[in-house]
Amino acid sequence: MSQVCCHADLSRHLFSHQVDMNNTVEPEPVYAAVFGCIMVLGLPLNAVSLWILLRQHSLKSPNVVFMVNLAISDLLLAISLPTRVYFYATGTWPLGPSVCVLTTVIFRKNISSSAILITFICVDRLLAVVYPMRSRHLRTSSNAWKAVALVWLFLMLMNISRSVSMSRALKNCTVPVCFDYHPCWAPYKPAWVYFYVVLVFIMLAVNVVCTTLVSWTLRSHLTDSAKVSNKVNVMLIFVMNLVMFTICFIPLYVGLLTIKGTVIRPLVCLATMNCCLDPLLYYFSLDNFWKKKEDVDLATREE
Repeated sequence: MSQVCCHADLSRHLFSHQVDMNNTVEPEPVYAAVFGCIMVLGLPLNAVSLWILLRQHSLKSPNVVFMVNLAISDLLLAISLPTRVYFYATGTWPLGPSVCVLTTVIFRKNISSSAILITFICVDRLLAVVYPMRSRHLRTSSNAWKAVALVWLFLMLMNISRSVSMSRALKNCTVPVCFDYHPCWAPYKPAWVYFYVVLVFIMLAVNVVCTTLVSWTLRSHLTDSAKVSNKVNVMLIFVMNLVMFTICFIPLYVGLLTIKGTVIRPLVCLATMNCCLDPLLYYFSLDNFWKKKEDVDLATREE
């Protein structure tokens, strides 16, 4: 216990050199500009994507169900970015600890849900291309909604637990800052970080296996596989998934194993970029993205 207290005191002592007498930190306009650009791109891209998915495509397709939920998650992240832009631009946090906890939880929820939903899309594409007939009873909108509901329930429970622990850590803190600057969070490395690191590497492995199997199937022209009209688009989906995992998700979760804000800050920027890349996934995943289609499936006509 005394060792933890010593680490906490040391962290606060080091942090005190970054905070001036007005309880502000030095503004970082570069990060403010990066998050501002992501917000400007992410908000309209995901709003339009969500509108097109709901209006032009049928929710009877499991692929569309996953994408609608992914678009909602990305839209929530983009909506929360103005607080980060303000903080990095001014070096002050006048919104209090509750808003700090809320925006931090929204960000972490988005990263987790994005990684899981992208993996669901990858597995769905694998089943559609490699096992189109045998997977018909699995690839239903009902099963997709059940899977999505379990994901949101799991993340909600995890976020409630984290919100309580974060609120307790901030209870006795008087430093009005937020995010990776906060001295009350620095000494601690919660157990959930290790859990998510393992989980994200498992999901990466799933994406690699799916990409390999689909690539092999398309090259082999197996008779029991689906007739794919656009093989380039199919492979682009899997390549984009791998790129997002290797650039956006893996570095961040590995970086969270450290307690250095200077390490985490640029990784957070990279991770946030996924909300701008996901709309490209919708475009390449759905045939005639801009046109109305009752049951969109790029790999095979199932209905």
